[in-house]
Amino acid sequence: MKVFASLLLLGLSLSSVAQNHAYRIYNSKGKKVSFKKMVKKLDGNDVVLFGEYHNNPISHWLEYEYAKAFIQLGPSLFAAEMFERDNNDELQLYMQDSITAKGLDTLARLWNNYKTDYKPLVDLAKVSGVGFVAANIPRRYANKVYKGGFTALDSLTDEEKSWIAPLPIEFDSTLPQYQAILAMMGGHGSPRIVKAQAIKDATMAWFILSEGLQKNPDVSVLHFNGAFHSDFYEGIGWYLKQYKPDVEVGTITTVSQADVNRLAKEHKGRADFILVVDEDMTTTY
Repeated sequence: MKVFASLLLLGLSLSSVAQNHAYRIYNSKGKKVSFKKMVKKLDGNDVVLFGEYHNNPISHWLEYEYAKAFIQLGPSLFAAEMFERDNNDELQLYMQDSITAKGLDTLARLWNNYKTDYKPLVDLAKVSGVGFVAANIPRRYANKVYKGGFTALDSLTDEEKSWIAPLPIEFDSTLPQYQAILAMMGGHGSPRIVKAQAIKDATMAWFILSEGLQKNPDVSVLHFNGAFHSDFYEGIGWYLKQYKPDVEVGTITTVSQADVNRLAKEHKGRADFILVVDEDMTTTY
């Protein structure tokens, strides 16, 4: 009897695990939606910002699945935070088969998780005939802003400035997400850290538009970035509106919860669609 009871409990436990989900997708109001519904609702936007957790495998998997669907909707362009603008030439050489994957790895500053998490997206664009452009400011210039504010960029050469959003940039330090950065620093954060974040956001927004909609008004741009760069329609989205007020922007973000079966209150309104991942999910690094 004890053996039977133990087997019964084990069976119930396994059944419970089988009914759990690694992720769910919600709309901004907290209603569960299907992947297909999300794709349909985001169709028609000029830009879609996909906010990921850099080390989350579900984020990366859904980015890839969404990218495949995005391509089918019409003329497309991919852009990403993970490529700095001064490496755009090298990225284009790879897209044109002028250098190999090893050559790109040698010539460009690729993230440590590039091969597992971003190369599939680049190669998808390549085989599909879709452009993929570097959008982010070179990190060394963001560091300059962190150390010396925006004026630290004034001494850059014209070539260096071509890798950054046109200066001076608009800046609103009161935006809630920028204020959240300072709050997370627990009183140890300098206002310059917010400016460093802003120059990244502005630069990504600028190249989304200048490489995408300005060159081809019929193209839609899918941009991959860390969730904080586009959460609550701020960051990149805010700068897109500064540069082009009539631009239509859709957003996806990633959050982590212990229970994926209900969207936590603090995540409602974070994006048009919220990917909720089980907090026990393993990470890629």
